[in-house]
Amino acid sequence: MVDYTSNEMMTIAAARALRNEDVCFVGIGAPSAASNLARLTHAPDITLIYESGTIGTKPNVLPLSIGDGELCETALTTVSVPEMFRYWLQGGRVTVGFLGGAQIDRYANLNTTVVGPYDKPKVRLPGGGGAPEIATSCGEIFIIMAQGKRSFVDKIDFVTSLGHGEGGDHRSRLGVKTKGPTRLITDLCIFSPDPQSKEMIVVSIHPGVTREQIAEATGWPVKFAASVEETAAPTANELGVLRDLHARTKQAQGASNA
Repeated sequence: MVDYTSNEMMTIAAARALRNEDVCFVGIGAPSAASNLARLTHAPDITLIYESGTIGTKPNVLPLSIGDGELCETALTTVSVPEMFRYWLQGGRVTVGFLGGAQIDRYANLNTTVVGPYDKPKVRLPGGGGAPEIATSCGEIFIIMAQGKRSFVDKIDFVTSLGHGEGGDHRSRLGVKTKGPTRLITDLCIFSPDPQSKEMIVVSIHPGVTREQIAEATGWPVKFAASVEETAAPTANELGVLRDLHARTKQAQGASNA
């Protein structure tokens, strides 16, 4: 029996969703850890793209931000941000976008703008950045977020990045031709959209997690697929590679702050 944390399970489950042939638009934080874990294990030929314009980057440590020199130094090439968005992203050349957020609803719409009323927010969040364009222009979207009622809410305070809108065919009615969120990976389970309603439903539960735990951590009445799988536990190799990546990152960032 290999011991692991719920956060490690979430990162590894997200990494497994990526394919060797993917061109992936990577966010900072958990999406970056998952994408690079995939690159270092089962998807060595994956093309990782960051918002700063780095293409085919292979960082040895996880970047602190999209402006981290590690990304440019290890990239195949670096292009301007306008070229990145207009030619690569809006040109339909990115197969997967990896996003997270402060709030998410049952249709996988994301909020990274404000908590509370927009004109008088309780919390001002970092904002959209490139996420709204990523959400509509990538072939499909994977979302990775820790699950809890503060973040998995019945109604988000602001729609920063479009998921499945109001459900059903709302994306296509808005003229958006990409798939939108196809996976929502949390520290408890994995969601996918219902084929008709597009509501995110549980399709796989991580080992040791109960349906009651998932329901208690979700701000809407959560639904489960007719057939729910158990997520495969992390392997020793997956854990070893992930922990080594985090250890290198911690050491490098500690040295840079010394």
